[in-house]
Amino acid sequence: MRTALALLLLGGAAASAGGDENPPAGEIDFERSILPILSDKCFACHGPDAGKRKAELRLDDEKAAKSRNDEGRAAIVPGKSAESELVRRIEAEDPDDLMPPRKSTKTLSRAQIDLLKRWIDAGAAWGEHWSFQPLRRPDLPRIPGVSHPVDAFLRARLEKEELRPSPEADRATLLRRATLDLTGLPPTPEEADAFLVDRSSDAWEKVLDRLLASPRYGERMAWDWMEISRYADSNGYQGDGERSMWPWRDWVVRAFNENLPWDQFTVWQLAGDGLPDATREQKLATGFCRNHPINGEGGRIAEENRVEYVFDMTETMGTVWLGLTLTCTRCHDHKFDPVSKKDYFGLFAFFNQTPVNGGGGDPQTAPVLEMPTTDQTEAIAKLDAEFAAACRAIRPFEETLLAMPAFMERHKKLKGVLETAPEKRSRAQLDELGKGLEADVPAIGKSLRSLRDLSDRRSAARKAVVRVMVMEDMPKPRKTYALDKGLYDKRLEEVEAGTPAKLPPLPAGVPKNRLALARWLVAPENPLTARVTVNRFWQMLFGIGITKTSEDFGRQGEYPVHRELLDWLAADFRDSGWDVKRHLRLLMTSAAYRQSSRVTPELLQADPDNRLLARGPRYRLPSWMIRDQALAAGGLLVDRPGGPPVNAYQPPGVWEETTFGNKKYRQDKGEALYRRSLYVFWRRIIGPTMFFDTQSRSTCVVKPTRTNTPLHALATLNDPTYVEAARALAERALEAKDDAARLDRAFRRVLGRLPRDEERSVLMAGLARLRAEYAARPEDAKKLLKVGESKRDESIDPVEHAAWASLGLGLLNLDETVTKE
Repeated sequence: MRTALALLLLGGAAASAGGDENPPAGEIDFERSILPILSDKCFACHGPDAGKRKAELRLDDEKAAKSRNDEGRAAIVPGKSAESELVRRIEAEDPDDLMPPRKSTKTLSRAQIDLLKRWIDAGAAWGEHWSFQPLRRPDLPRIPGVSHPVDAFLRARLEKEELRPSPEADRATLLRRATLDLTGLPPTPEEADAFLVDRSSDAWEKVLDRLLASPRYGERMAWDWMEISRYADSNGYQGDGERSMWPWRDWVVRAFNENLPWDQFTVWQLAGDGLPDATREQKLATGFCRNHPINGEGGRIAEENRVEYVFDMTETMGTVWLGLTLTCTRCHDHKFDPVSKKDYFGLFAFFNQTPVNGGGGDPQTAPVLEMPTTDQTEAIAKLDAEFAAACRAIRPFEETLLAMPAFMERHKKLKGVLETAPEKRSRAQLDELGKGLEADVPAIGKSLRSLRDLSDRRSAARKAVVRVMVMEDMPKPRKTYALDKGLYDKRLEEVEAGTPAKLPPLPAGVPKNRLALARWLVAPENPLTARVTVNRFWQMLFGIGITKTSEDFGRQGEYPVHRELLDWLAADFRDSGWDVKRHLRLLMTSAAYRQSSRVTPELLQADPDNRLLARGPRYRLPSWMIRDQALAAGGLLVDRPGGPPVNAYQPPGVWEETTFGNKKYRQDKGEALYRRSLYVFWRRIIGPTMFFDTQSRSTCVVKPTRTNTPLHALATLNDPTYVEAARALAERALEAKDDAARLDRAFRRVLGRLPRDEERSVLMAGLARLRAEYAARPEDAKKLLKVGESKRDESIDPVEHAAWASLGLGLLNLDETVTKE
């Protein structure tokens, strides 16, 4: 039986983790076939968590599992399954002896029991979980006629499974696939024309280079990072106050566009402030850590909040770069992975040094970084100069007053103010001085009023500057303690900053700070970061990771379907300078990426989830990309990067209902309505209603959610964005001379290709029907054309315009349109 089909038919942990429960005799792989069973069925009671371990039996450690107890019995006796207590207990008929206990609801299949016995009889060879093993570049399989490394690994597996790859997709499909993947937008008709006529041998590579150089590339890549980094434009919780983290979001776009190497991308975001002579950009990058929600609800304890924020930073780091589920180790040793509670608080200690105290709900809680625009910088500098000049001008007169005993006798209260240099006086002191002197000394009144006015203007200008929350450590280190059950006020032993004992240690002699942690994450000897990162890039392009549990590279995660390929890609990414654009180009130049996504009955039966990649990727586009595609196809998309978030179309009352009326939604006008989805304001407690299958942005999420319900179609058929985009698309189609040319123009703007004959026939019949319906009800045509804020071309007949707009709305909702083919 083919392995792929076996995985679908066999139940249990090994199947779910990509293992094989029926390997040939003598070829039982511990990490692939045995460890998943032990982890899923046994480790909860007999694993790493010493506090919950039963009967002092440990099955996650070879020495412990094979050691004999005082009675001479061992759980595992290599070569002798009949003498192994593990086998006796999993085959016991007495419910009191049976393991796992029935109350646990865990059971072993007959196939799993037989596999464990065969493994023990074969010598019970042990091994390490695959992701904790040192990362080395495997040798490429030698496949005749195959030179691309990705294809070499995939073809070797396909040949083993007696499957063949699919032919290459047509050029229009390929261009649309790559353009959506790298920019989040559809190709323009001009881009499609250029590629279709380019028959040079490197035509595909030139397309990829153009897309990777596009400013839109950084915006596309940033979206996934926003969900990973739990970015939002508000704090969350009941108060949900607005925050100004958008300059950090714009930095992420720039970092991707400039192809900042991933190791630097990592270090800057976790510890840019700790770099020697840190630049403003490097400090700004640390806003990543401050993207967590802020709780300002009444009655909250400040220290409890602060500890929660540090928990969030620690666990986000663990998910993003290590692929480990650290949350449970707040309270106890991990039940499945070799991460102890002490390890957790060792990582916690790195982030426990910020001066944040957890009090209040200020969305600009220090430390903050001022991010003035060029105009603001110039205006503030000008006001500073004017204020300094006014201070210098008034000082001699004030010194004269101070030297007049009789005058100072009458104005004793002003002596302290006058002795303070003008530039150092508070606004209250300036007011006090004005009240005391303007009546007595009119000559100074005008100067004092000017000084107060300049002070006010300076303050207003500085207040208008955006401030971004960033990272910074206190001068005096804060002590870190392990916490009982993760409770902020239940301190246990003091803990020093450090990395998990199972992973390589920090270099000797380095300060144990965030910078050391960040550099440790991207050090060559760290086995996880490169694997975790390239798996997410694979997920981005192929729809599912080489290991589908992109959030969990621990023992409960899936064993990689293409283990050697994952390691080769990870080692290549690490050894080639952590070059993201190079890595994506490598994946997309493979024949595997360029395959047709058409599925045959045979492939569907053998590999329904397309894990073996015998066909190209095909899955529903994320909602943000569907929206951007519609705006682009209709010619409405405003191509302006960066800046404060915008409020696009949204049904009335959504914010008001979720915030008990405290937040009122005010829709923007003009260009703001047509900005890319990346720039839409994200309220944490209720995200933009136009986006489905997105995260709440309250916690780090590294794996996309994909569902398909009729509710999605209700949005894409009725939301003003899509109706307006369809109206605009119709205007562009109607620029052509006849219906055939108009249909071609609309179809190409949406799908990047011409309609097929059968499609043309159906659509033309639909157009005739729509014309007749709107001719009979012209008021409906006018109503449809009023949807949206943009102005329509009034010279177009309303019936004709509405008919084409309805047809365009149908095109925007085709299965092919909302799907990456």
